[in-house]
Amino acid sequence: MKVTGGQAVVQALLAHGVDTVFGIPGTHNLEIYRHLAAEGVRHVSTRHEQGAAYAADGYARASGRPGVCVVTSGPATLNAAAAIGQAYSDSVPVLLISPGLPLRHPGRGNGYLHEMKDQSAAMRAIAGYSLRVTSVAEIPGAVAEAFAYFRAGRPRPVHLEIPVDVLGEAAEVEVAGPLPVGSVRPEPGVLARVAEVLGTARRPGLLVGGGAKGAAGLVRELAELVGAPVLSTANGKGVLAEGHPLSLGAGVHLPGAAEFVRDCDVLVVLGSELAPSDFWVEPLARPGCLVRVDVDPGQLRVNAAPEVEVVGDAGAVLTELLPRLAGGELRDGVQRAAWWRERLREQGRAEGARWLWLLEVLGEALGDGILAADSAMACYYGALTNLPVQRPGGFLYPTGFGTLGYGLPAAIGAAVACPGVRTAALLGDGGVMFTVAELATAAQLGLALPVLVVDNAGYGEIRAEMVAREDPVHAVDLPSPDFAALGRALGCHGVRVADAESLRVELARAFEADRPTVLHLPEELARA
Repeated sequence: MKVTGGQAVVQALLAHGVDTVFGIPGTHNLEIYRHLAAEGVRHVSTRHEQGAAYAADGYARASGRPGVCVVTSGPATLNAAAAIGQAYSDSVPVLLISPGLPLRHPGRGNGYLHEMKDQSAAMRAIAGYSLRVTSVAEIPGAVAEAFAYFRAGRPRPVHLEIPVDVLGEAAEVEVAGPLPVGSVRPEPGVLARVAEVLGTARRPGLLVGGGAKGAAGLVRELAELVGAPVLSTANGKGVLAEGHPLSLGAGVHLPGAAEFVRDCDVLVVLGSELAPSDFWVEPLARPGCLVRVDVDPGQLRVNAAPEVEVVGDAGAVLTELLPRLAGGELRDGVQRAAWWRERLREQGRAEGARWLWLLEVLGEALGDGILAADSAMACYYGALTNLPVQRPGGFLYPTGFGTLGYGLPAAIGAAVACPGVRTAALLGDGGVMFTVAELATAAQLGLALPVLVVDNAGYGEIRAEMVAREDPVHAVDLPSPDFAALGRALGCHGVRVADAESLRVELARAFEADRPTVLHLPEELARA
């Protein structure tokens, strides 16, 4: 069938199950937008391209399906770049589609609108890969390749560049469905070795990362079968529901986590790069025997070299491993987990004491919902260890890249992906200003989204670091706007919270509201 390049893009997305994209229309991508509307693909218009890509990231983390972002060329693509860097750091499948310069554009440039020297090269340095197609016929294959890449190994973002003239050209193309992808199956001998060390373990433990989110049920089965307490990284938070008796929650940076790891005679790490951004300063403590399971073979010896290496997707590995295992003493595991959980809880509550009143109220209201967190003190010192999460993908946090402004648009993406699931955003007053315009996006969508802004009057973490270094404290104190009024100006409800009880009342209203509610929690409450 003869179609334009823009139509080929949309039809290829539909063939891969995409029904929602995030983005902003521009002069050069209108041929895509024409067919989004015609083909019935839902489009969420954000107020900034960075917000669009963060929303696609939140959509992907919350749903387990790739997020798609469509922007225009040049500055729009660069606006999305920080979010693509975050998705790369945290292994999130996001497809960014943008136009590029025409095929016959002069090599030295001529001042074409949004002209960049080499847009694809810029994105190649940030994404998993960037591909520039040169014909309409290539487009369906390029989209299929991106979705196969997401499923074939460690999922990282992809940038697809389509020249402006190719978008408008028409050609006969064949749009096919997803490419078959072979799974990486672990070697039987390696699985036998894992079964052997777990079979003789007296104090086994599991550490789960974001790579285990798709295997949550199997992780629970393994933990219960061998009686192993389960510790999680920020991206693995909720893989095992934190109400489970074997869960130790998140907080691998706490001293008690290192003590737990050293106490394990066997520690199985599922889908985690064991990054310094998880452990903050110290590397992973050494257990008696370290077993690492990772879909990326190049990751197996990075940050900690294991005694047993298993290449494969966590779900595929556990599916084949579980039948090889005999049951252990679950009761002993539960008792051991209770001891360590209390130790970690004590340390986590001490670290997050300033925000406990807030997190207790938020946890009650959120229930089995989703929290999108920003890189804010109330999130990494507070919510990471002190807010119970009961579902995989229930805690969205910009771990590795550590971008500010992530939480609000990610919450929008999660709410779009999971309608009916309670979703909230927890932000700092510094970070929210990076993407505050997305309040208008959430209002336009009519999302019942509580947006909690914990206000410490500036960049509180950097202020504390300056004090610790005995540096002059400057450039970190920011006069706080009236966030409740700002929310109202952008189409939301807005409330200044007075105390824990008023927060409880306002959260209940916010989850039933006809639009988002900005809840301003000022400095004096943050210190309560």
